[in-house]
Amino acid sequence: MTRFSRTLAAAALLVPGIAAAQPDPAPIPVTIAVDAARDEGPVESIWRFFGADEPNYATMKDGRTTLATLGALAPDQVYFRAHNLFTSGDGTPALKWGSTGIYREDAEGRAIYDWTIVDRIFDTYRARGVRPYVELGFMPEAMSTRPQPYQHDWRPGSGDLRTGWAYPPRDYAKWEALIFEWVRHCIDRYGRAEVATWYFETWNEANLPQYYWGGTREEFFRLHDAAIRGVRRALPEARVGGPDSAGAGDDFLTAFLAHVHAAGTPTDFLSFHAKGQPVVVQDAQGSHVRMGLNTHLRAADREFARIAADPVGRTKPIIIGESDPEGCAACQGPANAYRNGTMYSSYTAATFPRLRALAARRGLKLEGVLSWAFEFEDQAPFAGFRQLTSGGIDLPVMNLFKLFAKMHGRYVRAVSNRQLPLDTVLGQGVRAEPDIGSVASLDGQTLSILVWHYHDDDVAGADADVTVKLAGLPPALARGAALVHYRIDAAHSNAFAAWQAMGAPIAPTNAQRATLLKAAALATVEAPPEPIRAGKAGTTLRFRLPRQGVSLLVLRPAGARDAQAKQRH
Repeated sequence: MTRFSRTLAAAALLVPGIAAAQPDPAPIPVTIAVDAARDEGPVESIWRFFGADEPNYATMKDGRTTLATLGALAPDQVYFRAHNLFTSGDGTPALKWGSTGIYREDAEGRAIYDWTIVDRIFDTYRARGVRPYVELGFMPEAMSTRPQPYQHDWRPGSGDLRTGWAYPPRDYAKWEALIFEWVRHCIDRYGRAEVATWYFETWNEANLPQYYWGGTREEFFRLHDAAIRGVRRALPEARVGGPDSAGAGDDFLTAFLAHVHAAGTPTDFLSFHAKGQPVVVQDAQGSHVRMGLNTHLRAADREFARIAADPVGRTKPIIIGESDPEGCAACQGPANAYRNGTMYSSYTAATFPRLRALAARRGLKLEGVLSWAFEFEDQAPFAGFRQLTSGGIDLPVMNLFKLFAKMHGRYVRAVSNRQLPLDTVLGQGVRAEPDIGSVASLDGQTLSILVWHYHDDDVAGADADVTVKLAGLPPALARGAALVHYRIDAAHSNAFAAWQAMGAPIAPTNAQRATLLKAAALATVEAPPEPIRAGKAGTTLRFRLPRQGVSLLVLRPAGARDAQAKQRH
């Protein structure tokens, strides 16, 4: 690491990054102009949504720890969506499986409700400051039109996913009654005002019949209508929506909008999914992962266009109910090798501002972007699943959400001369020059500047030599600002790199685990020893940012140095 030094320019600062282990190409000069006086609208925490196929992991040791980390980022504002909340079974999890045993019938066909397991799941959420984004599904065995076989035998690369849990109900009135009774139970347990803050939607990706839905489109619409009736009978003010369809380029979302308009089904929000598509590329240097950011953004923009074309739909807030670099969290393999390291975190940093920009360009309100990533209990360390933690140890992508959570107030203007235009990334991804971009926010007297250095190709590349030019600072910051520089890269906030450095042990010792937990913590790079003061020539910050790295610069009035130190993770 280079030492702090001051340039001869007025109030210019060098904030050091990490020195490369081997000689690197010449650094890429980057200039980012931040004007704190240029208001660009409120910061809306669209990042605060997460989910998983396996609901029962939430109550297990590492699931509880991961939920606690998420809930601490924004207490009572983080939402979690899970499949299988109505699936029959004893709560034993497996990959892409979970169950709660919420419903069965006696010999006469009368309903027997059992809230025990689903209560345990939601109690775990609420105890950690997380709220449910409720997915009403899947079909209980006693209610399914094709109950056998019921539990799937899917595993990565083989097996059938769509079994008895995926089919329509024999009796839609019983389906509606189940939902009505359960929502009424939730009101009794958690309180009416609390349940009214939740989101309710029906099923998952019903437009993918080979996976999640064994009925027709019309049967799904009937299922959805009955579900929403059940919710609203129990809680008329409940927030309801859908359809959480896959962004598959079909007309499903358009047909859903036409249906709910014609049927008069209440719809408070709209939801769909968008995914990327990484591949393994062979070239003269060997093989490497190439991400599909353009595929991800195009999938989202197609669904935005369908919503924007609907006069009523375009007025509704939107949740991208799954938004990920690819489609299967439980699948491993060479194309998914990006997940443990900084490729995942830098990809996510570059994606969220583009999704927000695409929605804004179509005049839509993007309320949330849900990352379908959680944790996989009792698996080998860094096993290659799409997850936020491994064995209770935060991955770099979790640290990115910690950075997102530090940005509040209102966006201010931040322009990078190396940030690729939206249409370039939408059309071709990041395949030639890297994408070195920035967003900034001002919250009272606190200025936060997020900078990412992203490329679709997971290969070595030059550092960015970043110059941040600050203007329009509030008076308290202009008089003297204390800087904290958070960093995610190969040597900061990166337990995976630390695990590799210790020889990739399959069963870390207590001492090794302690080392990994320390490496996983959100880290900072060296800060200047004296307050930053703006002179007539302005204030400039300089630092090196490695490829696939992310920085967050947080400036507060100099007197806040002690207070901000206490807030570090």
